[in-house]
Amino acid sequence: MPNEITLTDQFVRKNLDSLNLKYDEQGSSIKEVKEALKNGSKTGKGGVGKPEFVLQVKDFLIVIEDKKDNDKNIKWTDEKEISLETKAKTDYATNGAVHYAKHIAENSSFKKIFAIGITGDEKHHIIQPVYVTDQEIIILDELETLENFKEENIEGYYKTEVLKETPSEQIELQEIIQLSKQLHEDLRNYGQLSEHEKPLVVSAILLALQDVNFSVDMLIGNQVSKDGKKIFDSLSNYLDEVEVTPDFKKRTILDQFSFIKSRVKLNQIDSNLGKTPLRYFTEFIKDKILTAIKSNIKEDVLGRFYGEFVKYSGGDGKGLGIVLTPSHITDLMCDLVDLKPNDIVLDPCSGTAGFLISAMHKMLEKVDTLDLSEDDKTEYKKKIKQNQLHGIEIREDLYTIATTNMILRGDGKSNLRRMDFINADIEDIQKINATVGLMNPPYSQAKNEATAHLSELSFIIRLLDSLAPNARCAVIVPQSTMIGKTKRDKENKKHLLKHHTLEAVITLNKETFYGVGTNPCIAVFTAHEPHDPEKRVKFFNFEDDGYVVRKHIGLVATELAKDRKKKLLDVYFDKDEAPTSFMVKSTIKATDEWLHSFYYFNDEIPSVEDFKKTMADYLTFEFDMRSHGKEYLFDKEGE
Repeated sequence: MPNEITLTDQFVRKNLDSLNLKYDEQGSSIKEVKEALKNGSKTGKGGVGKPEFVLQVKDFLIVIEDKKDNDKNIKWTDEKEISLETKAKTDYATNGAVHYAKHIAENSSFKKIFAIGITGDEKHHIIQPVYVTDQEIIILDELETLENFKEENIEGYYKTEVLKETPSEQIELQEIIQLSKQLHEDLRNYGQLSEHEKPLVVSAILLALQDVNFSVDMLIGNQVSKDGKKIFDSLSNYLDEVEVTPDFKKRTILDQFSFIKSRVKLNQIDSNLGKTPLRYFTEFIKDKILTAIKSNIKEDVLGRFYGEFVKYSGGDGKGLGIVLTPSHITDLMCDLVDLKPNDIVLDPCSGTAGFLISAMHKMLEKVDTLDLSEDDKTEYKKKIKQNQLHGIEIREDLYTIATTNMILRGDGKSNLRRMDFINADIEDIQKINATVGLMNPPYSQAKNEATAHLSELSFIIRLLDSLAPNARCAVIVPQSTMIGKTKRDKENKKHLLKHHTLEAVITLNKETFYGVGTNPCIAVFTAHEPHDPEKRVKFFNFEDDGYVVRKHIGLVATELAKDRKKKLLDVYFDKDEAPTSFMVKSTIKATDEWLHSFYYFNDEIPSVEDFKKTMADYLTFEFDMRSHGKEYLFDKEGE
């Protein structure tokens, strides 16, 4: 095989090997496919067809052709269809792959085929998938990796990208949002509850429903033994059952719930409902919400509810700087710090415990991969839940919701503390000896000199100072934090580099916090390791993350999200290369804007085709201007 193709072949093999699937080169060992290719040559002269790579995943066949140059990926007809002329099939990767796929579909029982044209190398490449049957050819979006063709992903990719079906996860999310909206309205209409009280009623009922001695039928509207008292007693019993300690933690939680015992509106039978609002809410939560929380073990459903309540409340959350982190971001940040089963995690602004939930499940999953007996794995998981997850939250309502959320995940002993992190005794926090820090601090709290200590950078420095030596830390903050506009911010950035190391900054999708209006980024640090001036920091542009805004739902994942995330993590952990449009490495100064856009440069040399197109565009523009009497635009200066 010519040397010019070798690098591309190696790139394709590397991607295919990551799928852990068997593949054939220069043909196929699948008997039926081999038979179909006997007269499948791209020249059309009846020779044997030899696709570069062929593999089967489930009942899908995948055919890959590759070429060295990216301008040889695909050839279009004048009608913007894939050309199947002989020269297009032989000279262009995607056209050749489509030819083989179409030929196989017409001459075998394989009717679901992905033809993929791959060009370039690890750093600059194009992966163009096309879905082919004996009846149709469907052009799909370009990919960065072959992650979507893994055995566990290919069915979902086919359903959403080819059949255009709505993913089941999106349907479930839509249902959760609709239920959340309905419950929000009911809590207001039937309970006359404040925005602060609504999520607490939800939490109280969820905990009461965990008590084996509690039953919805107990809630009969008796004014001597009120429904609220029964719910309160049951949730208190359940907190004892799961051994929530220490006592002051339980007292803090119960204090937040105490109003449901005596609130008249909640405990009287409503004439429209024919029952007390508390019974109605309990039935609603039991039948429609509890199942969703139990089944979505990674999704912060209670946090999602709280987010909806904040959104509906018209500004309470925004004013307090509350921006709850989406679960796909909490998961990503756990991956970026390479979370391990023996890590001790600290989130000093825990909110509804989204980071701790993601961290817990990531660590539990990794325990399952260890070479241990089942008994040892059980003990290891128990230790993680009891000792390795630490959170701090200043707000009593969020602290209560976070505790409820962790209890519902099977962790009644999570080390949540209610305190003001920014003013807490740092030596006390250092005793946690946390090896990983995760945080979404309050936003836009530094309004003036008196509140300057509440800036996002102040929270970052304090978290890094609180961690163990060489701990890994990931925070999500507005991009303005990494710019450092004020004098105090510039001083903080200088202080940060003097004591800690900046590893990477990842610019995120502008819609990550949909509806909030914050352009976020993730910053990754190593604690207590002074930043080496010669260190080259990684800056990513991850705005194209595979997430899009859907009407009435908000931000949702497309099937491209898996592909985009894999590319990010592969490049971050030096398993793959990327063009500077995606990732730039650079030394930094405190005065720099720590964002991809600041360091970006174009490292791609324009191709001859690019040059020809630019010249053609210019000549067309000049002709158009001259034909409209604007030839003076092209007169040389001074003539």
